[in-house]
Amino acid sequence: MITFETISAKVRANKRISAAEAEFLFNSNELLEIGELAALANERKNGRNVLFNVNRHINPTNICVNRCAFCAFSRTAGEDGAYTLALDEICRRAVEAQGEGATEVHIVGGLHPDLAFEFYEEALRAIRKAAPSLHIKAFTAVEIEYFSRIASLSIEQVLERLKTAGLGSMPGGGAEILVEEVRQQICPEKISGARWLEIIRLAHLAGLKTNATMLYGHVEAPADRVAHMEMLRTLQDETGGFQAFIPLAFQPENSDLKLDVKGTSGLDDLKTLAIARIFLDNFDHIKAYWIMLGEKIAQVSLAFGVNDLDGTVVEEKIGHDAGAKSPQALTRDDIIRLIRKADKIPVERDTLYNLIRCY
Repeated sequence: MITFETISAKVRANKRISAAEAEFLFNSNELLEIGELAALANERKNGRNVLFNVNRHINPTNICVNRCAFCAFSRTAGEDGAYTLALDEICRRAVEAQGEGATEVHIVGGLHPDLAFEFYEEALRAIRKAAPSLHIKAFTAVEIEYFSRIASLSIEQVLERLKTAGLGSMPGGGAEILVEEVRQQICPEKISGARWLEIIRLAHLAGLKTNATMLYGHVEAPADRVAHMEMLRTLQDETGGFQAFIPLAFQPENSDLKLDVKGTSGLDDLKTLAIARIFLDNFDHIKAYWIMLGEKIAQVSLAFGVNDLDGTVVEEKIGHDAGAKSPQALTRDDIIRLIRKADKIPVERDTLYNLIRCY
């Protein structure tokens, strides 16, 4: 029989909990007790350190052949607000980021119907030449699949060519909820959950580290969240290629799902982050993406098993187009202050989680 006490005993003994036990926690009202267990699990791995990096997001285009129901970012060509950045503008933003002390540029965008795969290769080469100190973290598994199709290349060939052009690692976007029944409701145009996992597996085998996300707070049930995390945990057991897990709180205001769902609550956010820390025992880092959570919930999450606050970001578009109320950037000092007020130790990192300095 599953009880909170049996789960607590497992976590305190540093033993893996089951999917059924994780679902039990989602259905439990013991938020503070769950948070305490998550804090213990995190302290074992990371002590009091909370990590962040100085980075900049660049979204080359919001024109996309997919129009997922949850997405407020994508546009069709010619639609009001549609844009595509020229290569020199992408480089200008990267150079600006390098000049401001960034160590990473984060690049994701829409699946543009008219841009060739070579455009993305050239963008990476141009950034590497113009801003050589920046690590390039770019392209979701969904984008990699699209590049494979438009260039008539295998996934392995796409990854190798992007690495040659300058790709250093990949973000974890496009995962949404990996359970196929949910995926059919929110993003039927997208690759399947199984295909997302396979592309990420191939990226890991190619030597690329990635993150993993989960979009929650829309039409999914607790069992779907747990199934999603179990798929990630299983792949991590095989490859060890995931760096961080990033639960993304759904922003309903400007999406086509807005009439059907209300989004998340602060309690749900904290519970989801905490359970992720407990369940994903083979992930070193759980990230609170302050853009979607807001600064205050992100700060409180540092007592609920979270050890990473992402970065300075600068000009975030995807979450804000969906209705996020957070700022579009935080300074290094803003993040340091936020972490210190939570009685944690701010530690700047690079993309691959090498520590740069403590504050």
